[in-house]
Amino acid sequence: MYNSFYGLTASPFQISTDPTFLWLGEKHREAIAMLKYGIQVEDHTGMVLLTGDTGTGKTTLINALFKSLDRSVIRAAIKNPSLDGIDFFNYIAASYGNAKRFSTKTRFLVAFEQFLKNAAAKQKKVLLVIDEAQVLTDELLKEIRLLANFDLNGQSLIRIFLAGQPELRKKLVRPENKAFAQRITLNYHIDPLLPEETREYIQYRLQVAGTSRPIFSSEAVQRVHRYSSGVPRQINILCDHALLTGYVGNHTQISSQIIDECAGELSISRVPDTNKARCHRRPSSTMETPGKIPGAIPESGPDQTSDSGQSVNVGRTVDPGQTSHVDRPSGHGQTSGHGRASDPAALLSEKPQPPGLFKTKASDRI
Repeated sequence: MYNSFYGLTASPFQISTDPTFLWLGEKHREAIAMLKYGIQVEDHTGMVLLTGDTGTGKTTLINALFKSLDRSVIRAAIKNPSLDGIDFFNYIAASYGNAKRFSTKTRFLVAFEQFLKNAAAKQKKVLLVIDEAQVLTDELLKEIRLLANFDLNGQSLIRIFLAGQPELRKKLVRPENKAFAQRITLNYHIDPLLPEETREYIQYRLQVAGTSRPIFSSEAVQRVHRYSSGVPRQINILCDHALLTGYVGNHTQISSQIIDECAGELSISRVPDTNKARCHRRPSSTMETPGKIPGAIPESGPDQTSDSGQSVNVGRTVDPGQTSHVDRPSGHGQTSGHGRASDPAALLSEKPQPPGLFKTKASDRI
């Protein structure tokens, strides 16, 4: 409705997970680099954990990762894992293109192992991503861990990534899930955006939508950050509402007063300044607050020195607050300045024109 009024060719603040509007700040560059490392490195055998509060961009990153992978990776995403027993296994099978329904766990495991071996024989990798993993029961976590046991000549036949909200970490730290936690060798927590990142995020999405004009005043951007707490989904909701309000009121620039008005209409409370320090706080090295997985098994590899001067190991579970060049695939995670977003296409694609979402060929199905 407001696009032509502001000179836009698309709606810049839709809450759908559209990779076209993917903005890669420092946090998201590190997260996508970790995900690509987990699938690209041949001898990586552990599971990968990605967490973040609701609306911080986990699913968007997964969609972008899928779009960037070529046909050598057979992948599937489980977006609603709140199932039990054989229903969960059938969901996995269907996600890989299998139309047959399995009546028992045994039948599924036999067929799934053969599917993995067939993929390996064709020099293909199999990736399973489980989104919203915080809803998984302890029993399903055990079953997922056992799926990771499939190997051939010591090489894992499946890569498993888990994405979920922070309560997933609290679940994994419980004694009954210790064996699962020890399988996680790469993990990252996406923190909310800092004030400067919020400004860059808003401007980037406006540019993708067709304008470089500063539609939001500096004061308005500050208000957006305060009300949204730096959470991208909340930024989108508030900015979209503000553009609509500005259009109705014939305002060519969004002021802080318009943001206040929209926040009131959306029943969003303003975050007090005392919380600003929380946005800059580094994650601690415990599971309950984002950081290292207790008891995680590091992979072998030469020690390197991180950008912060700390020693880390290739493939090691590192503090997500660290920035280390050895945790990134070659050519990824490069920046032109602190906190600035790099070109998403350059960071995500191995080729100039990455293929679209992969559909499992009939010969690759379970």
